[in-house]
Amino acid sequence: MIKVGINGYGTIGKRVADAVSKQDDMEIVGVTKTRPTWEAKNAIKAGYKLFCGIPDNVNNFKEAGIELAGDINDLLGQCDIMIDCSPKKIGAENLEKYYKPQGIKAIYQGAVKHDAIGESFNAQSNYDSAKGKQNVRVVSCNTTGLSRVLGALDKAYGVKKARVVLVRRASDPGSSKSGPVDGIVPNPITVPSHHGPDVLTVLPKLNIVTSAFKVSSTFMHAHSLMIELDKEVSAEEVKELFKKTPRLLMVNSSEGLTSTAELMEFARDFGRPRYDMYENLVWEDSIGVEGNELYFFQAVPQESIVIPENIDCIRAMCSDVSAEESMEKTNKTLGIK
Repeated sequence: MIKVGINGYGTIGKRVADAVSKQDDMEIVGVTKTRPTWEAKNAIKAGYKLFCGIPDNVNNFKEAGIELAGDINDLLGQCDIMIDCSPKKIGAENLEKYYKPQGIKAIYQGAVKHDAIGESFNAQSNYDSAKGKQNVRVVSCNTTGLSRVLGALDKAYGVKKARVVLVRRASDPGSSKSGPVDGIVPNPITVPSHHGPDVLTVLPKLNIVTSAFKVSSTFMHAHSLMIELDKEVSAEEVKELFKKTPRLLMVNSSEGLTSTAELMEFARDFGRPRYDMYENLVWEDSIGVEGNELYFFQAVPQESIVIPENIDCIRAMCSDVSAEESMEKTNKTLGIK
């Protein structure tokens, strides 16, 4: 059993913890919170041992009546690998402060820069590159969504160039910290955006340019993809490829799924915890082809799309399980068809 610790029981961390708990080859040793919040209480209710992520904050938990199993240093001593789900740049600080001194393997999320870690991961694109690595970064939700479709297209037909416009949600549903409230913001204002270079960390030979807007939505990201392939294909061929590609789910506007709002309602009725979707949601009726030029729209569920990637990354770093075997196992346990 691979012994896993989760540093940061928030939006991503609690989902990774639940996903790890469903695997028969790994177990959760404990999770951390830095403050005695409702999520800290929920972690204990979920049956996880709770550790304080900042040792100096232990007394804050005691004053709040929340029982701890120790602090992060105690958790590190019991783990084979840590999944760092800290906000923003904190993961890189944790690498230097905690993981490197104790020689423990760690997985980071997409908010941490590639240069700080040195290895980025997407299960379908470069699973084997994580073998034997001490530190690996699972790429962001947008990069995960792009890597899945572009990797499949490049392998099947060759991608000459990809031009992508991203429409990004302003915040997660559970957050009220960011906007815009009523506006469409080029984000970043410069073109190309950072998303293309991030895709290159897992698909280094791809010719890709991206730009992005931030909008007043919390549901999902949406992508408009314009791709020039190395060969001419039909729309039907692309649809069949996508239907066979793991972790892509085809949806259709003719069934009433015309926006991310309907897709979120679709997700609520899908029957998964927290109405999570682990797949890219590709609008089948948006797929169009002119010669060797391909166009389509997809939606990216920002809170959950990277969860299966974290599970596969654990196996890549800590076992000899193949990419195919790991993805099949992860998909089965998470209910990904």
